[in-house]
Amino acid sequence: MKSRLQSLLKLRNLLPASPYLIPLPKCFPSPKSCIFMPTTYSTICLTQQEGAGKDTSDQPEDSVRVLKRLGCSDADITKIFTKASALKHADIGQLNWKLELLTGLGLTAPELVKIVCGRPRILVSRLTCFAEQLKYFNELFGSRELLVRAILRNPSLLTYDLHKTIKPTIEMYRVLGLDMENLIQMILARPTLISRTSFSEEKMEFIRKTGVSKTATMYKYVVTLIGVSRLETIRQKIANFEKFGMSEEEIFCLFGKSPYVMSLSIDKVQRNMTFILSQLKLPAKIVLERPILLYLNLENVMKPRALLAGKMHEMGLEPQITGPMILTVMRMNEKRFLKAFVSHQPMEVADELMEYYENVKGVKRLAEDSKKNCNYGFPF
Repeated sequence: MKSRLQSLLKLRNLLPASPYLIPLPKCFPSPKSCIFMPTTYSTICLTQQEGAGKDTSDQPEDSVRVLKRLGCSDADITKIFTKASALKHADIGQLNWKLELLTGLGLTAPELVKIVCGRPRILVSRLTCFAEQLKYFNELFGSRELLVRAILRNPSLLTYDLHKTIKPTIEMYRVLGLDMENLIQMILARPTLISRTSFSEEKMEFIRKTGVSKTATMYKYVVTLIGVSRLETIRQKIANFEKFGMSEEEIFCLFGKSPYVMSLSIDKVQRNMTFILSQLKLPAKIVLERPILLYLNLENVMKPRALLAGKMHEMGLEPQITGPMILTVMRMNEKRFLKAFVSHQPMEVADELMEYYENVKGVKRLAEDSKKNCNYGFPF
């Protein structure tokens, strides 16, 4: 190092002065004081450095970035990977393409987030099967609006096997006499229709016993409700009505007249029937003429109104709720009922009746507060 500096100084003295040469400083530092720091140079060109600062989020490299771009939070992504771990290593091209297909139907980003969080297996199926299924449903429903409604009601539609579950179920209902318009209406009304439908000879006999013709309005309800119900459940509900003195023929006549009676729990039917017999003093077969009595809420409608009718009778107030009028009272909405029997009374009497009515209406069923209704995912 020292010899090189000395040679450089000698060369400076030998060369003539020139305006084109940069003069060296007169006071040149001593060799010992010269410290040379090592320097590293980047091989990245300027254009590469400019592009490095740009956002590359439009080309996600993994499924996490795809889901975050969709709008999923970290908690959502954890939940999705717990339900469908295969999505962690999903093909990004196929994943993006599936989301584009769903977006093309008219689903918004928040709707897609809800669907993917609830049914992440939708994004696990093969792309060809997924596209084929969407195409079939698009032709079945006839419009994207109806298809979107059906998917939002039950995203699992996109997870069912097209050839083993969906097409055979649709064909069963066609054979039973349901046209496509009524079938689509039932799919929208009962989200689990396709997955839970099964028919046997005994179920077909139940449909015949209702006496409902294929052209009747109630036929589609009878067929679908029997189709999605378990045989054991139907038998138990029939036996429950038989306890109150009804014959099998009368029970199936009731099912044909008001099919949604089959969807009521055994407990609810027992409590309403017991109240009709013991408190209203009406015969059990009144429900054959007025099935609505089975649907009414016992704690919030039937019991409070019956007790208020008794209170008005004790106070000698008019109009008296007796006889057939009690059935009319039970069918009224809240506003009409209060206007007809409470509001028109003198102010003090009306206040007393209203206070009594609110108190008896607030009495809950035993252990009602201890019930825990936990809904996970979609509410069916």
